[in-house]
Amino acid sequence: MNRKTWVLPAAVCLLAPVLAACGGEADSGDGAGKPIVVGTTDQFVANEAVPAPFDPAASYDVGGWNVLRQGLQTLLRVPRGGGTPVPEAAEECGFTDTENTSYRCKLRSGLKFSDGKALNATDVKFSIDRVLKIKDENGPVGLLSNIDTVEAKGDSEVVFHLKSPDATFPYKLATPPASIVDDATYAPDKVRAGFELSGSGPYTVHVEAKGKTVTKAVFTKNPHYKGDIKLQNDKVELRSFADSEAMEKALRSGEIDMASRTMAPKQVINLATKRDPEVKLVELPGLEIRYLGFDTSDPVVKNKAVRQAIAAVVDRTKLTNEVYGSTAEPLYSLVPTTITGHKNSFFNKYPMPNPTKAKNLLRGAGITSKLKLTFNYTTDHYGSVTKQEFEALQKQLNDSGLFDITLKGTPWSEFSGKQKSGKYAVYGMGWFPDFTDGDNYVSPFLDKDNFLNSPYANEQIRGTLIPQSRREAQRGAAVPIFEKIQDIVADDVPMLPLWQGKQYLAARNDITGTEWAVNFAADLQLWELGRGV
Repeated sequence: MNRKTWVLPAAVCLLAPVLAACGGEADSGDGAGKPIVVGTTDQFVANEAVPAPFDPAASYDVGGWNVLRQGLQTLLRVPRGGGTPVPEAAEECGFTDTENTSYRCKLRSGLKFSDGKALNATDVKFSIDRVLKIKDENGPVGLLSNIDTVEAKGDSEVVFHLKSPDATFPYKLATPPASIVDDATYAPDKVRAGFELSGSGPYTVHVEAKGKTVTKAVFTKNPHYKGDIKLQNDKVELRSFADSEAMEKALRSGEIDMASRTMAPKQVINLATKRDPEVKLVELPGLEIRYLGFDTSDPVVKNKAVRQAIAAVVDRTKLTNEVYGSTAEPLYSLVPTTITGHKNSFFNKYPMPNPTKAKNLLRGAGITSKLKLTFNYTTDHYGSVTKQEFEALQKQLNDSGLFDITLKGTPWSEFSGKQKSGKYAVYGMGWFPDFTDGDNYVSPFLDKDNFLNSPYANEQIRGTLIPQSRREAQRGAAVPIFEKIQDIVADDVPMLPLWQGKQYLAARNDITGTEWAVNFAADLQLWELGRGV
């Protein structure tokens, strides 16, 4: 993937790319032994709704996964530049049949948990079986739900027997729910409440909290780690900030070494244009999408004409220009433009904002008065600019004369549970892919075990198209199938894609490896960071 770095003094115009040294020689000065400190606006809270934010059986958000990937280990991992998963805890893996229903992995020799206890195939089986047994309603079990049985053969061989063919299964084994945990510290049938985390990953993890909220996570090089990752540091600290402004202030003062997600668009512009010889801005490829979700069992939005009318009014270009500028672009499909299988299905059906078309759709459904709806959004999960985004959507829809939209913002710790329990008729969400395949922009929303807990069910998609797409070992052959799914979604509108975003981070100039510190899915790869000159 192409990565761009800007050194701020050289930024003559907005986001003008110049090549900057993201590698470098080791610093022999006083800073060589200091931990690298990374800032984030992600908030980690343990409460009744989210009791186990760092349990691989329960965690299913980018912030939690950013912690899990540092301390836990999977059989496979996606390499730094993306592409096909490579062995991590495994020495080798592969399908053993032509139908893609049996998948075998051989473990590396000498694997150990961070406490020195030996790790073997039985631990892998325990870990996967545990996720399937717990089946957390807010968790990532859908990624593994196609597993029928897991077989441990001796100490070093594991065989996964799948319910149906799935050529994307290796990618799923590279995600945090497939992490290997120790049965001495993780119960087989319940989540590990609180913030404790232990495994066989590249770091050990120590979490500091104030009450029920994490203030800092400390990652220290694991002396027992044996895998594919090459660490460029011995210790990293991840600190949570209340907002992006506080995080930027800490970066400029030198309190932290790198600012990760989420920076507001105005901050990106300021960091690119204001002179600061100590700070560099890095743009990275991003596959994040934002969308409106609809509870299709709600008395109002269960009517397809209502959802279609909203789709006919929304002006994505105006929305992105007004709120996000050059940091986002309009999206007319669930599948982003850079993923194989993308089709502009929503543009084909609703090419331009058209209140007249929306009015005709509503009148055809017998709706003659203004529709009152509440749009719900999270105040803290996707950055402070989310409020502005929803205010812009509200104005577009209300100005059409067809809708009376009110807004309600809620902290993520409360928002997530309410969304999944059907408390919101309309809600705003974001998606960072688990892996780069069209399947991961379709199945998590439309399949039986979808993570939204959506009541929308299209039998052609679930029973025919998704299974067909997974049979295709050559993923290009699945493109016509994904295109058909996107056309169905554009007609039914269970979701309304809005935009696709870029990723940015900012770092002090002596920090190396920033071009690899965040991958396509917004996963932090803290092991890539070093302190250079």
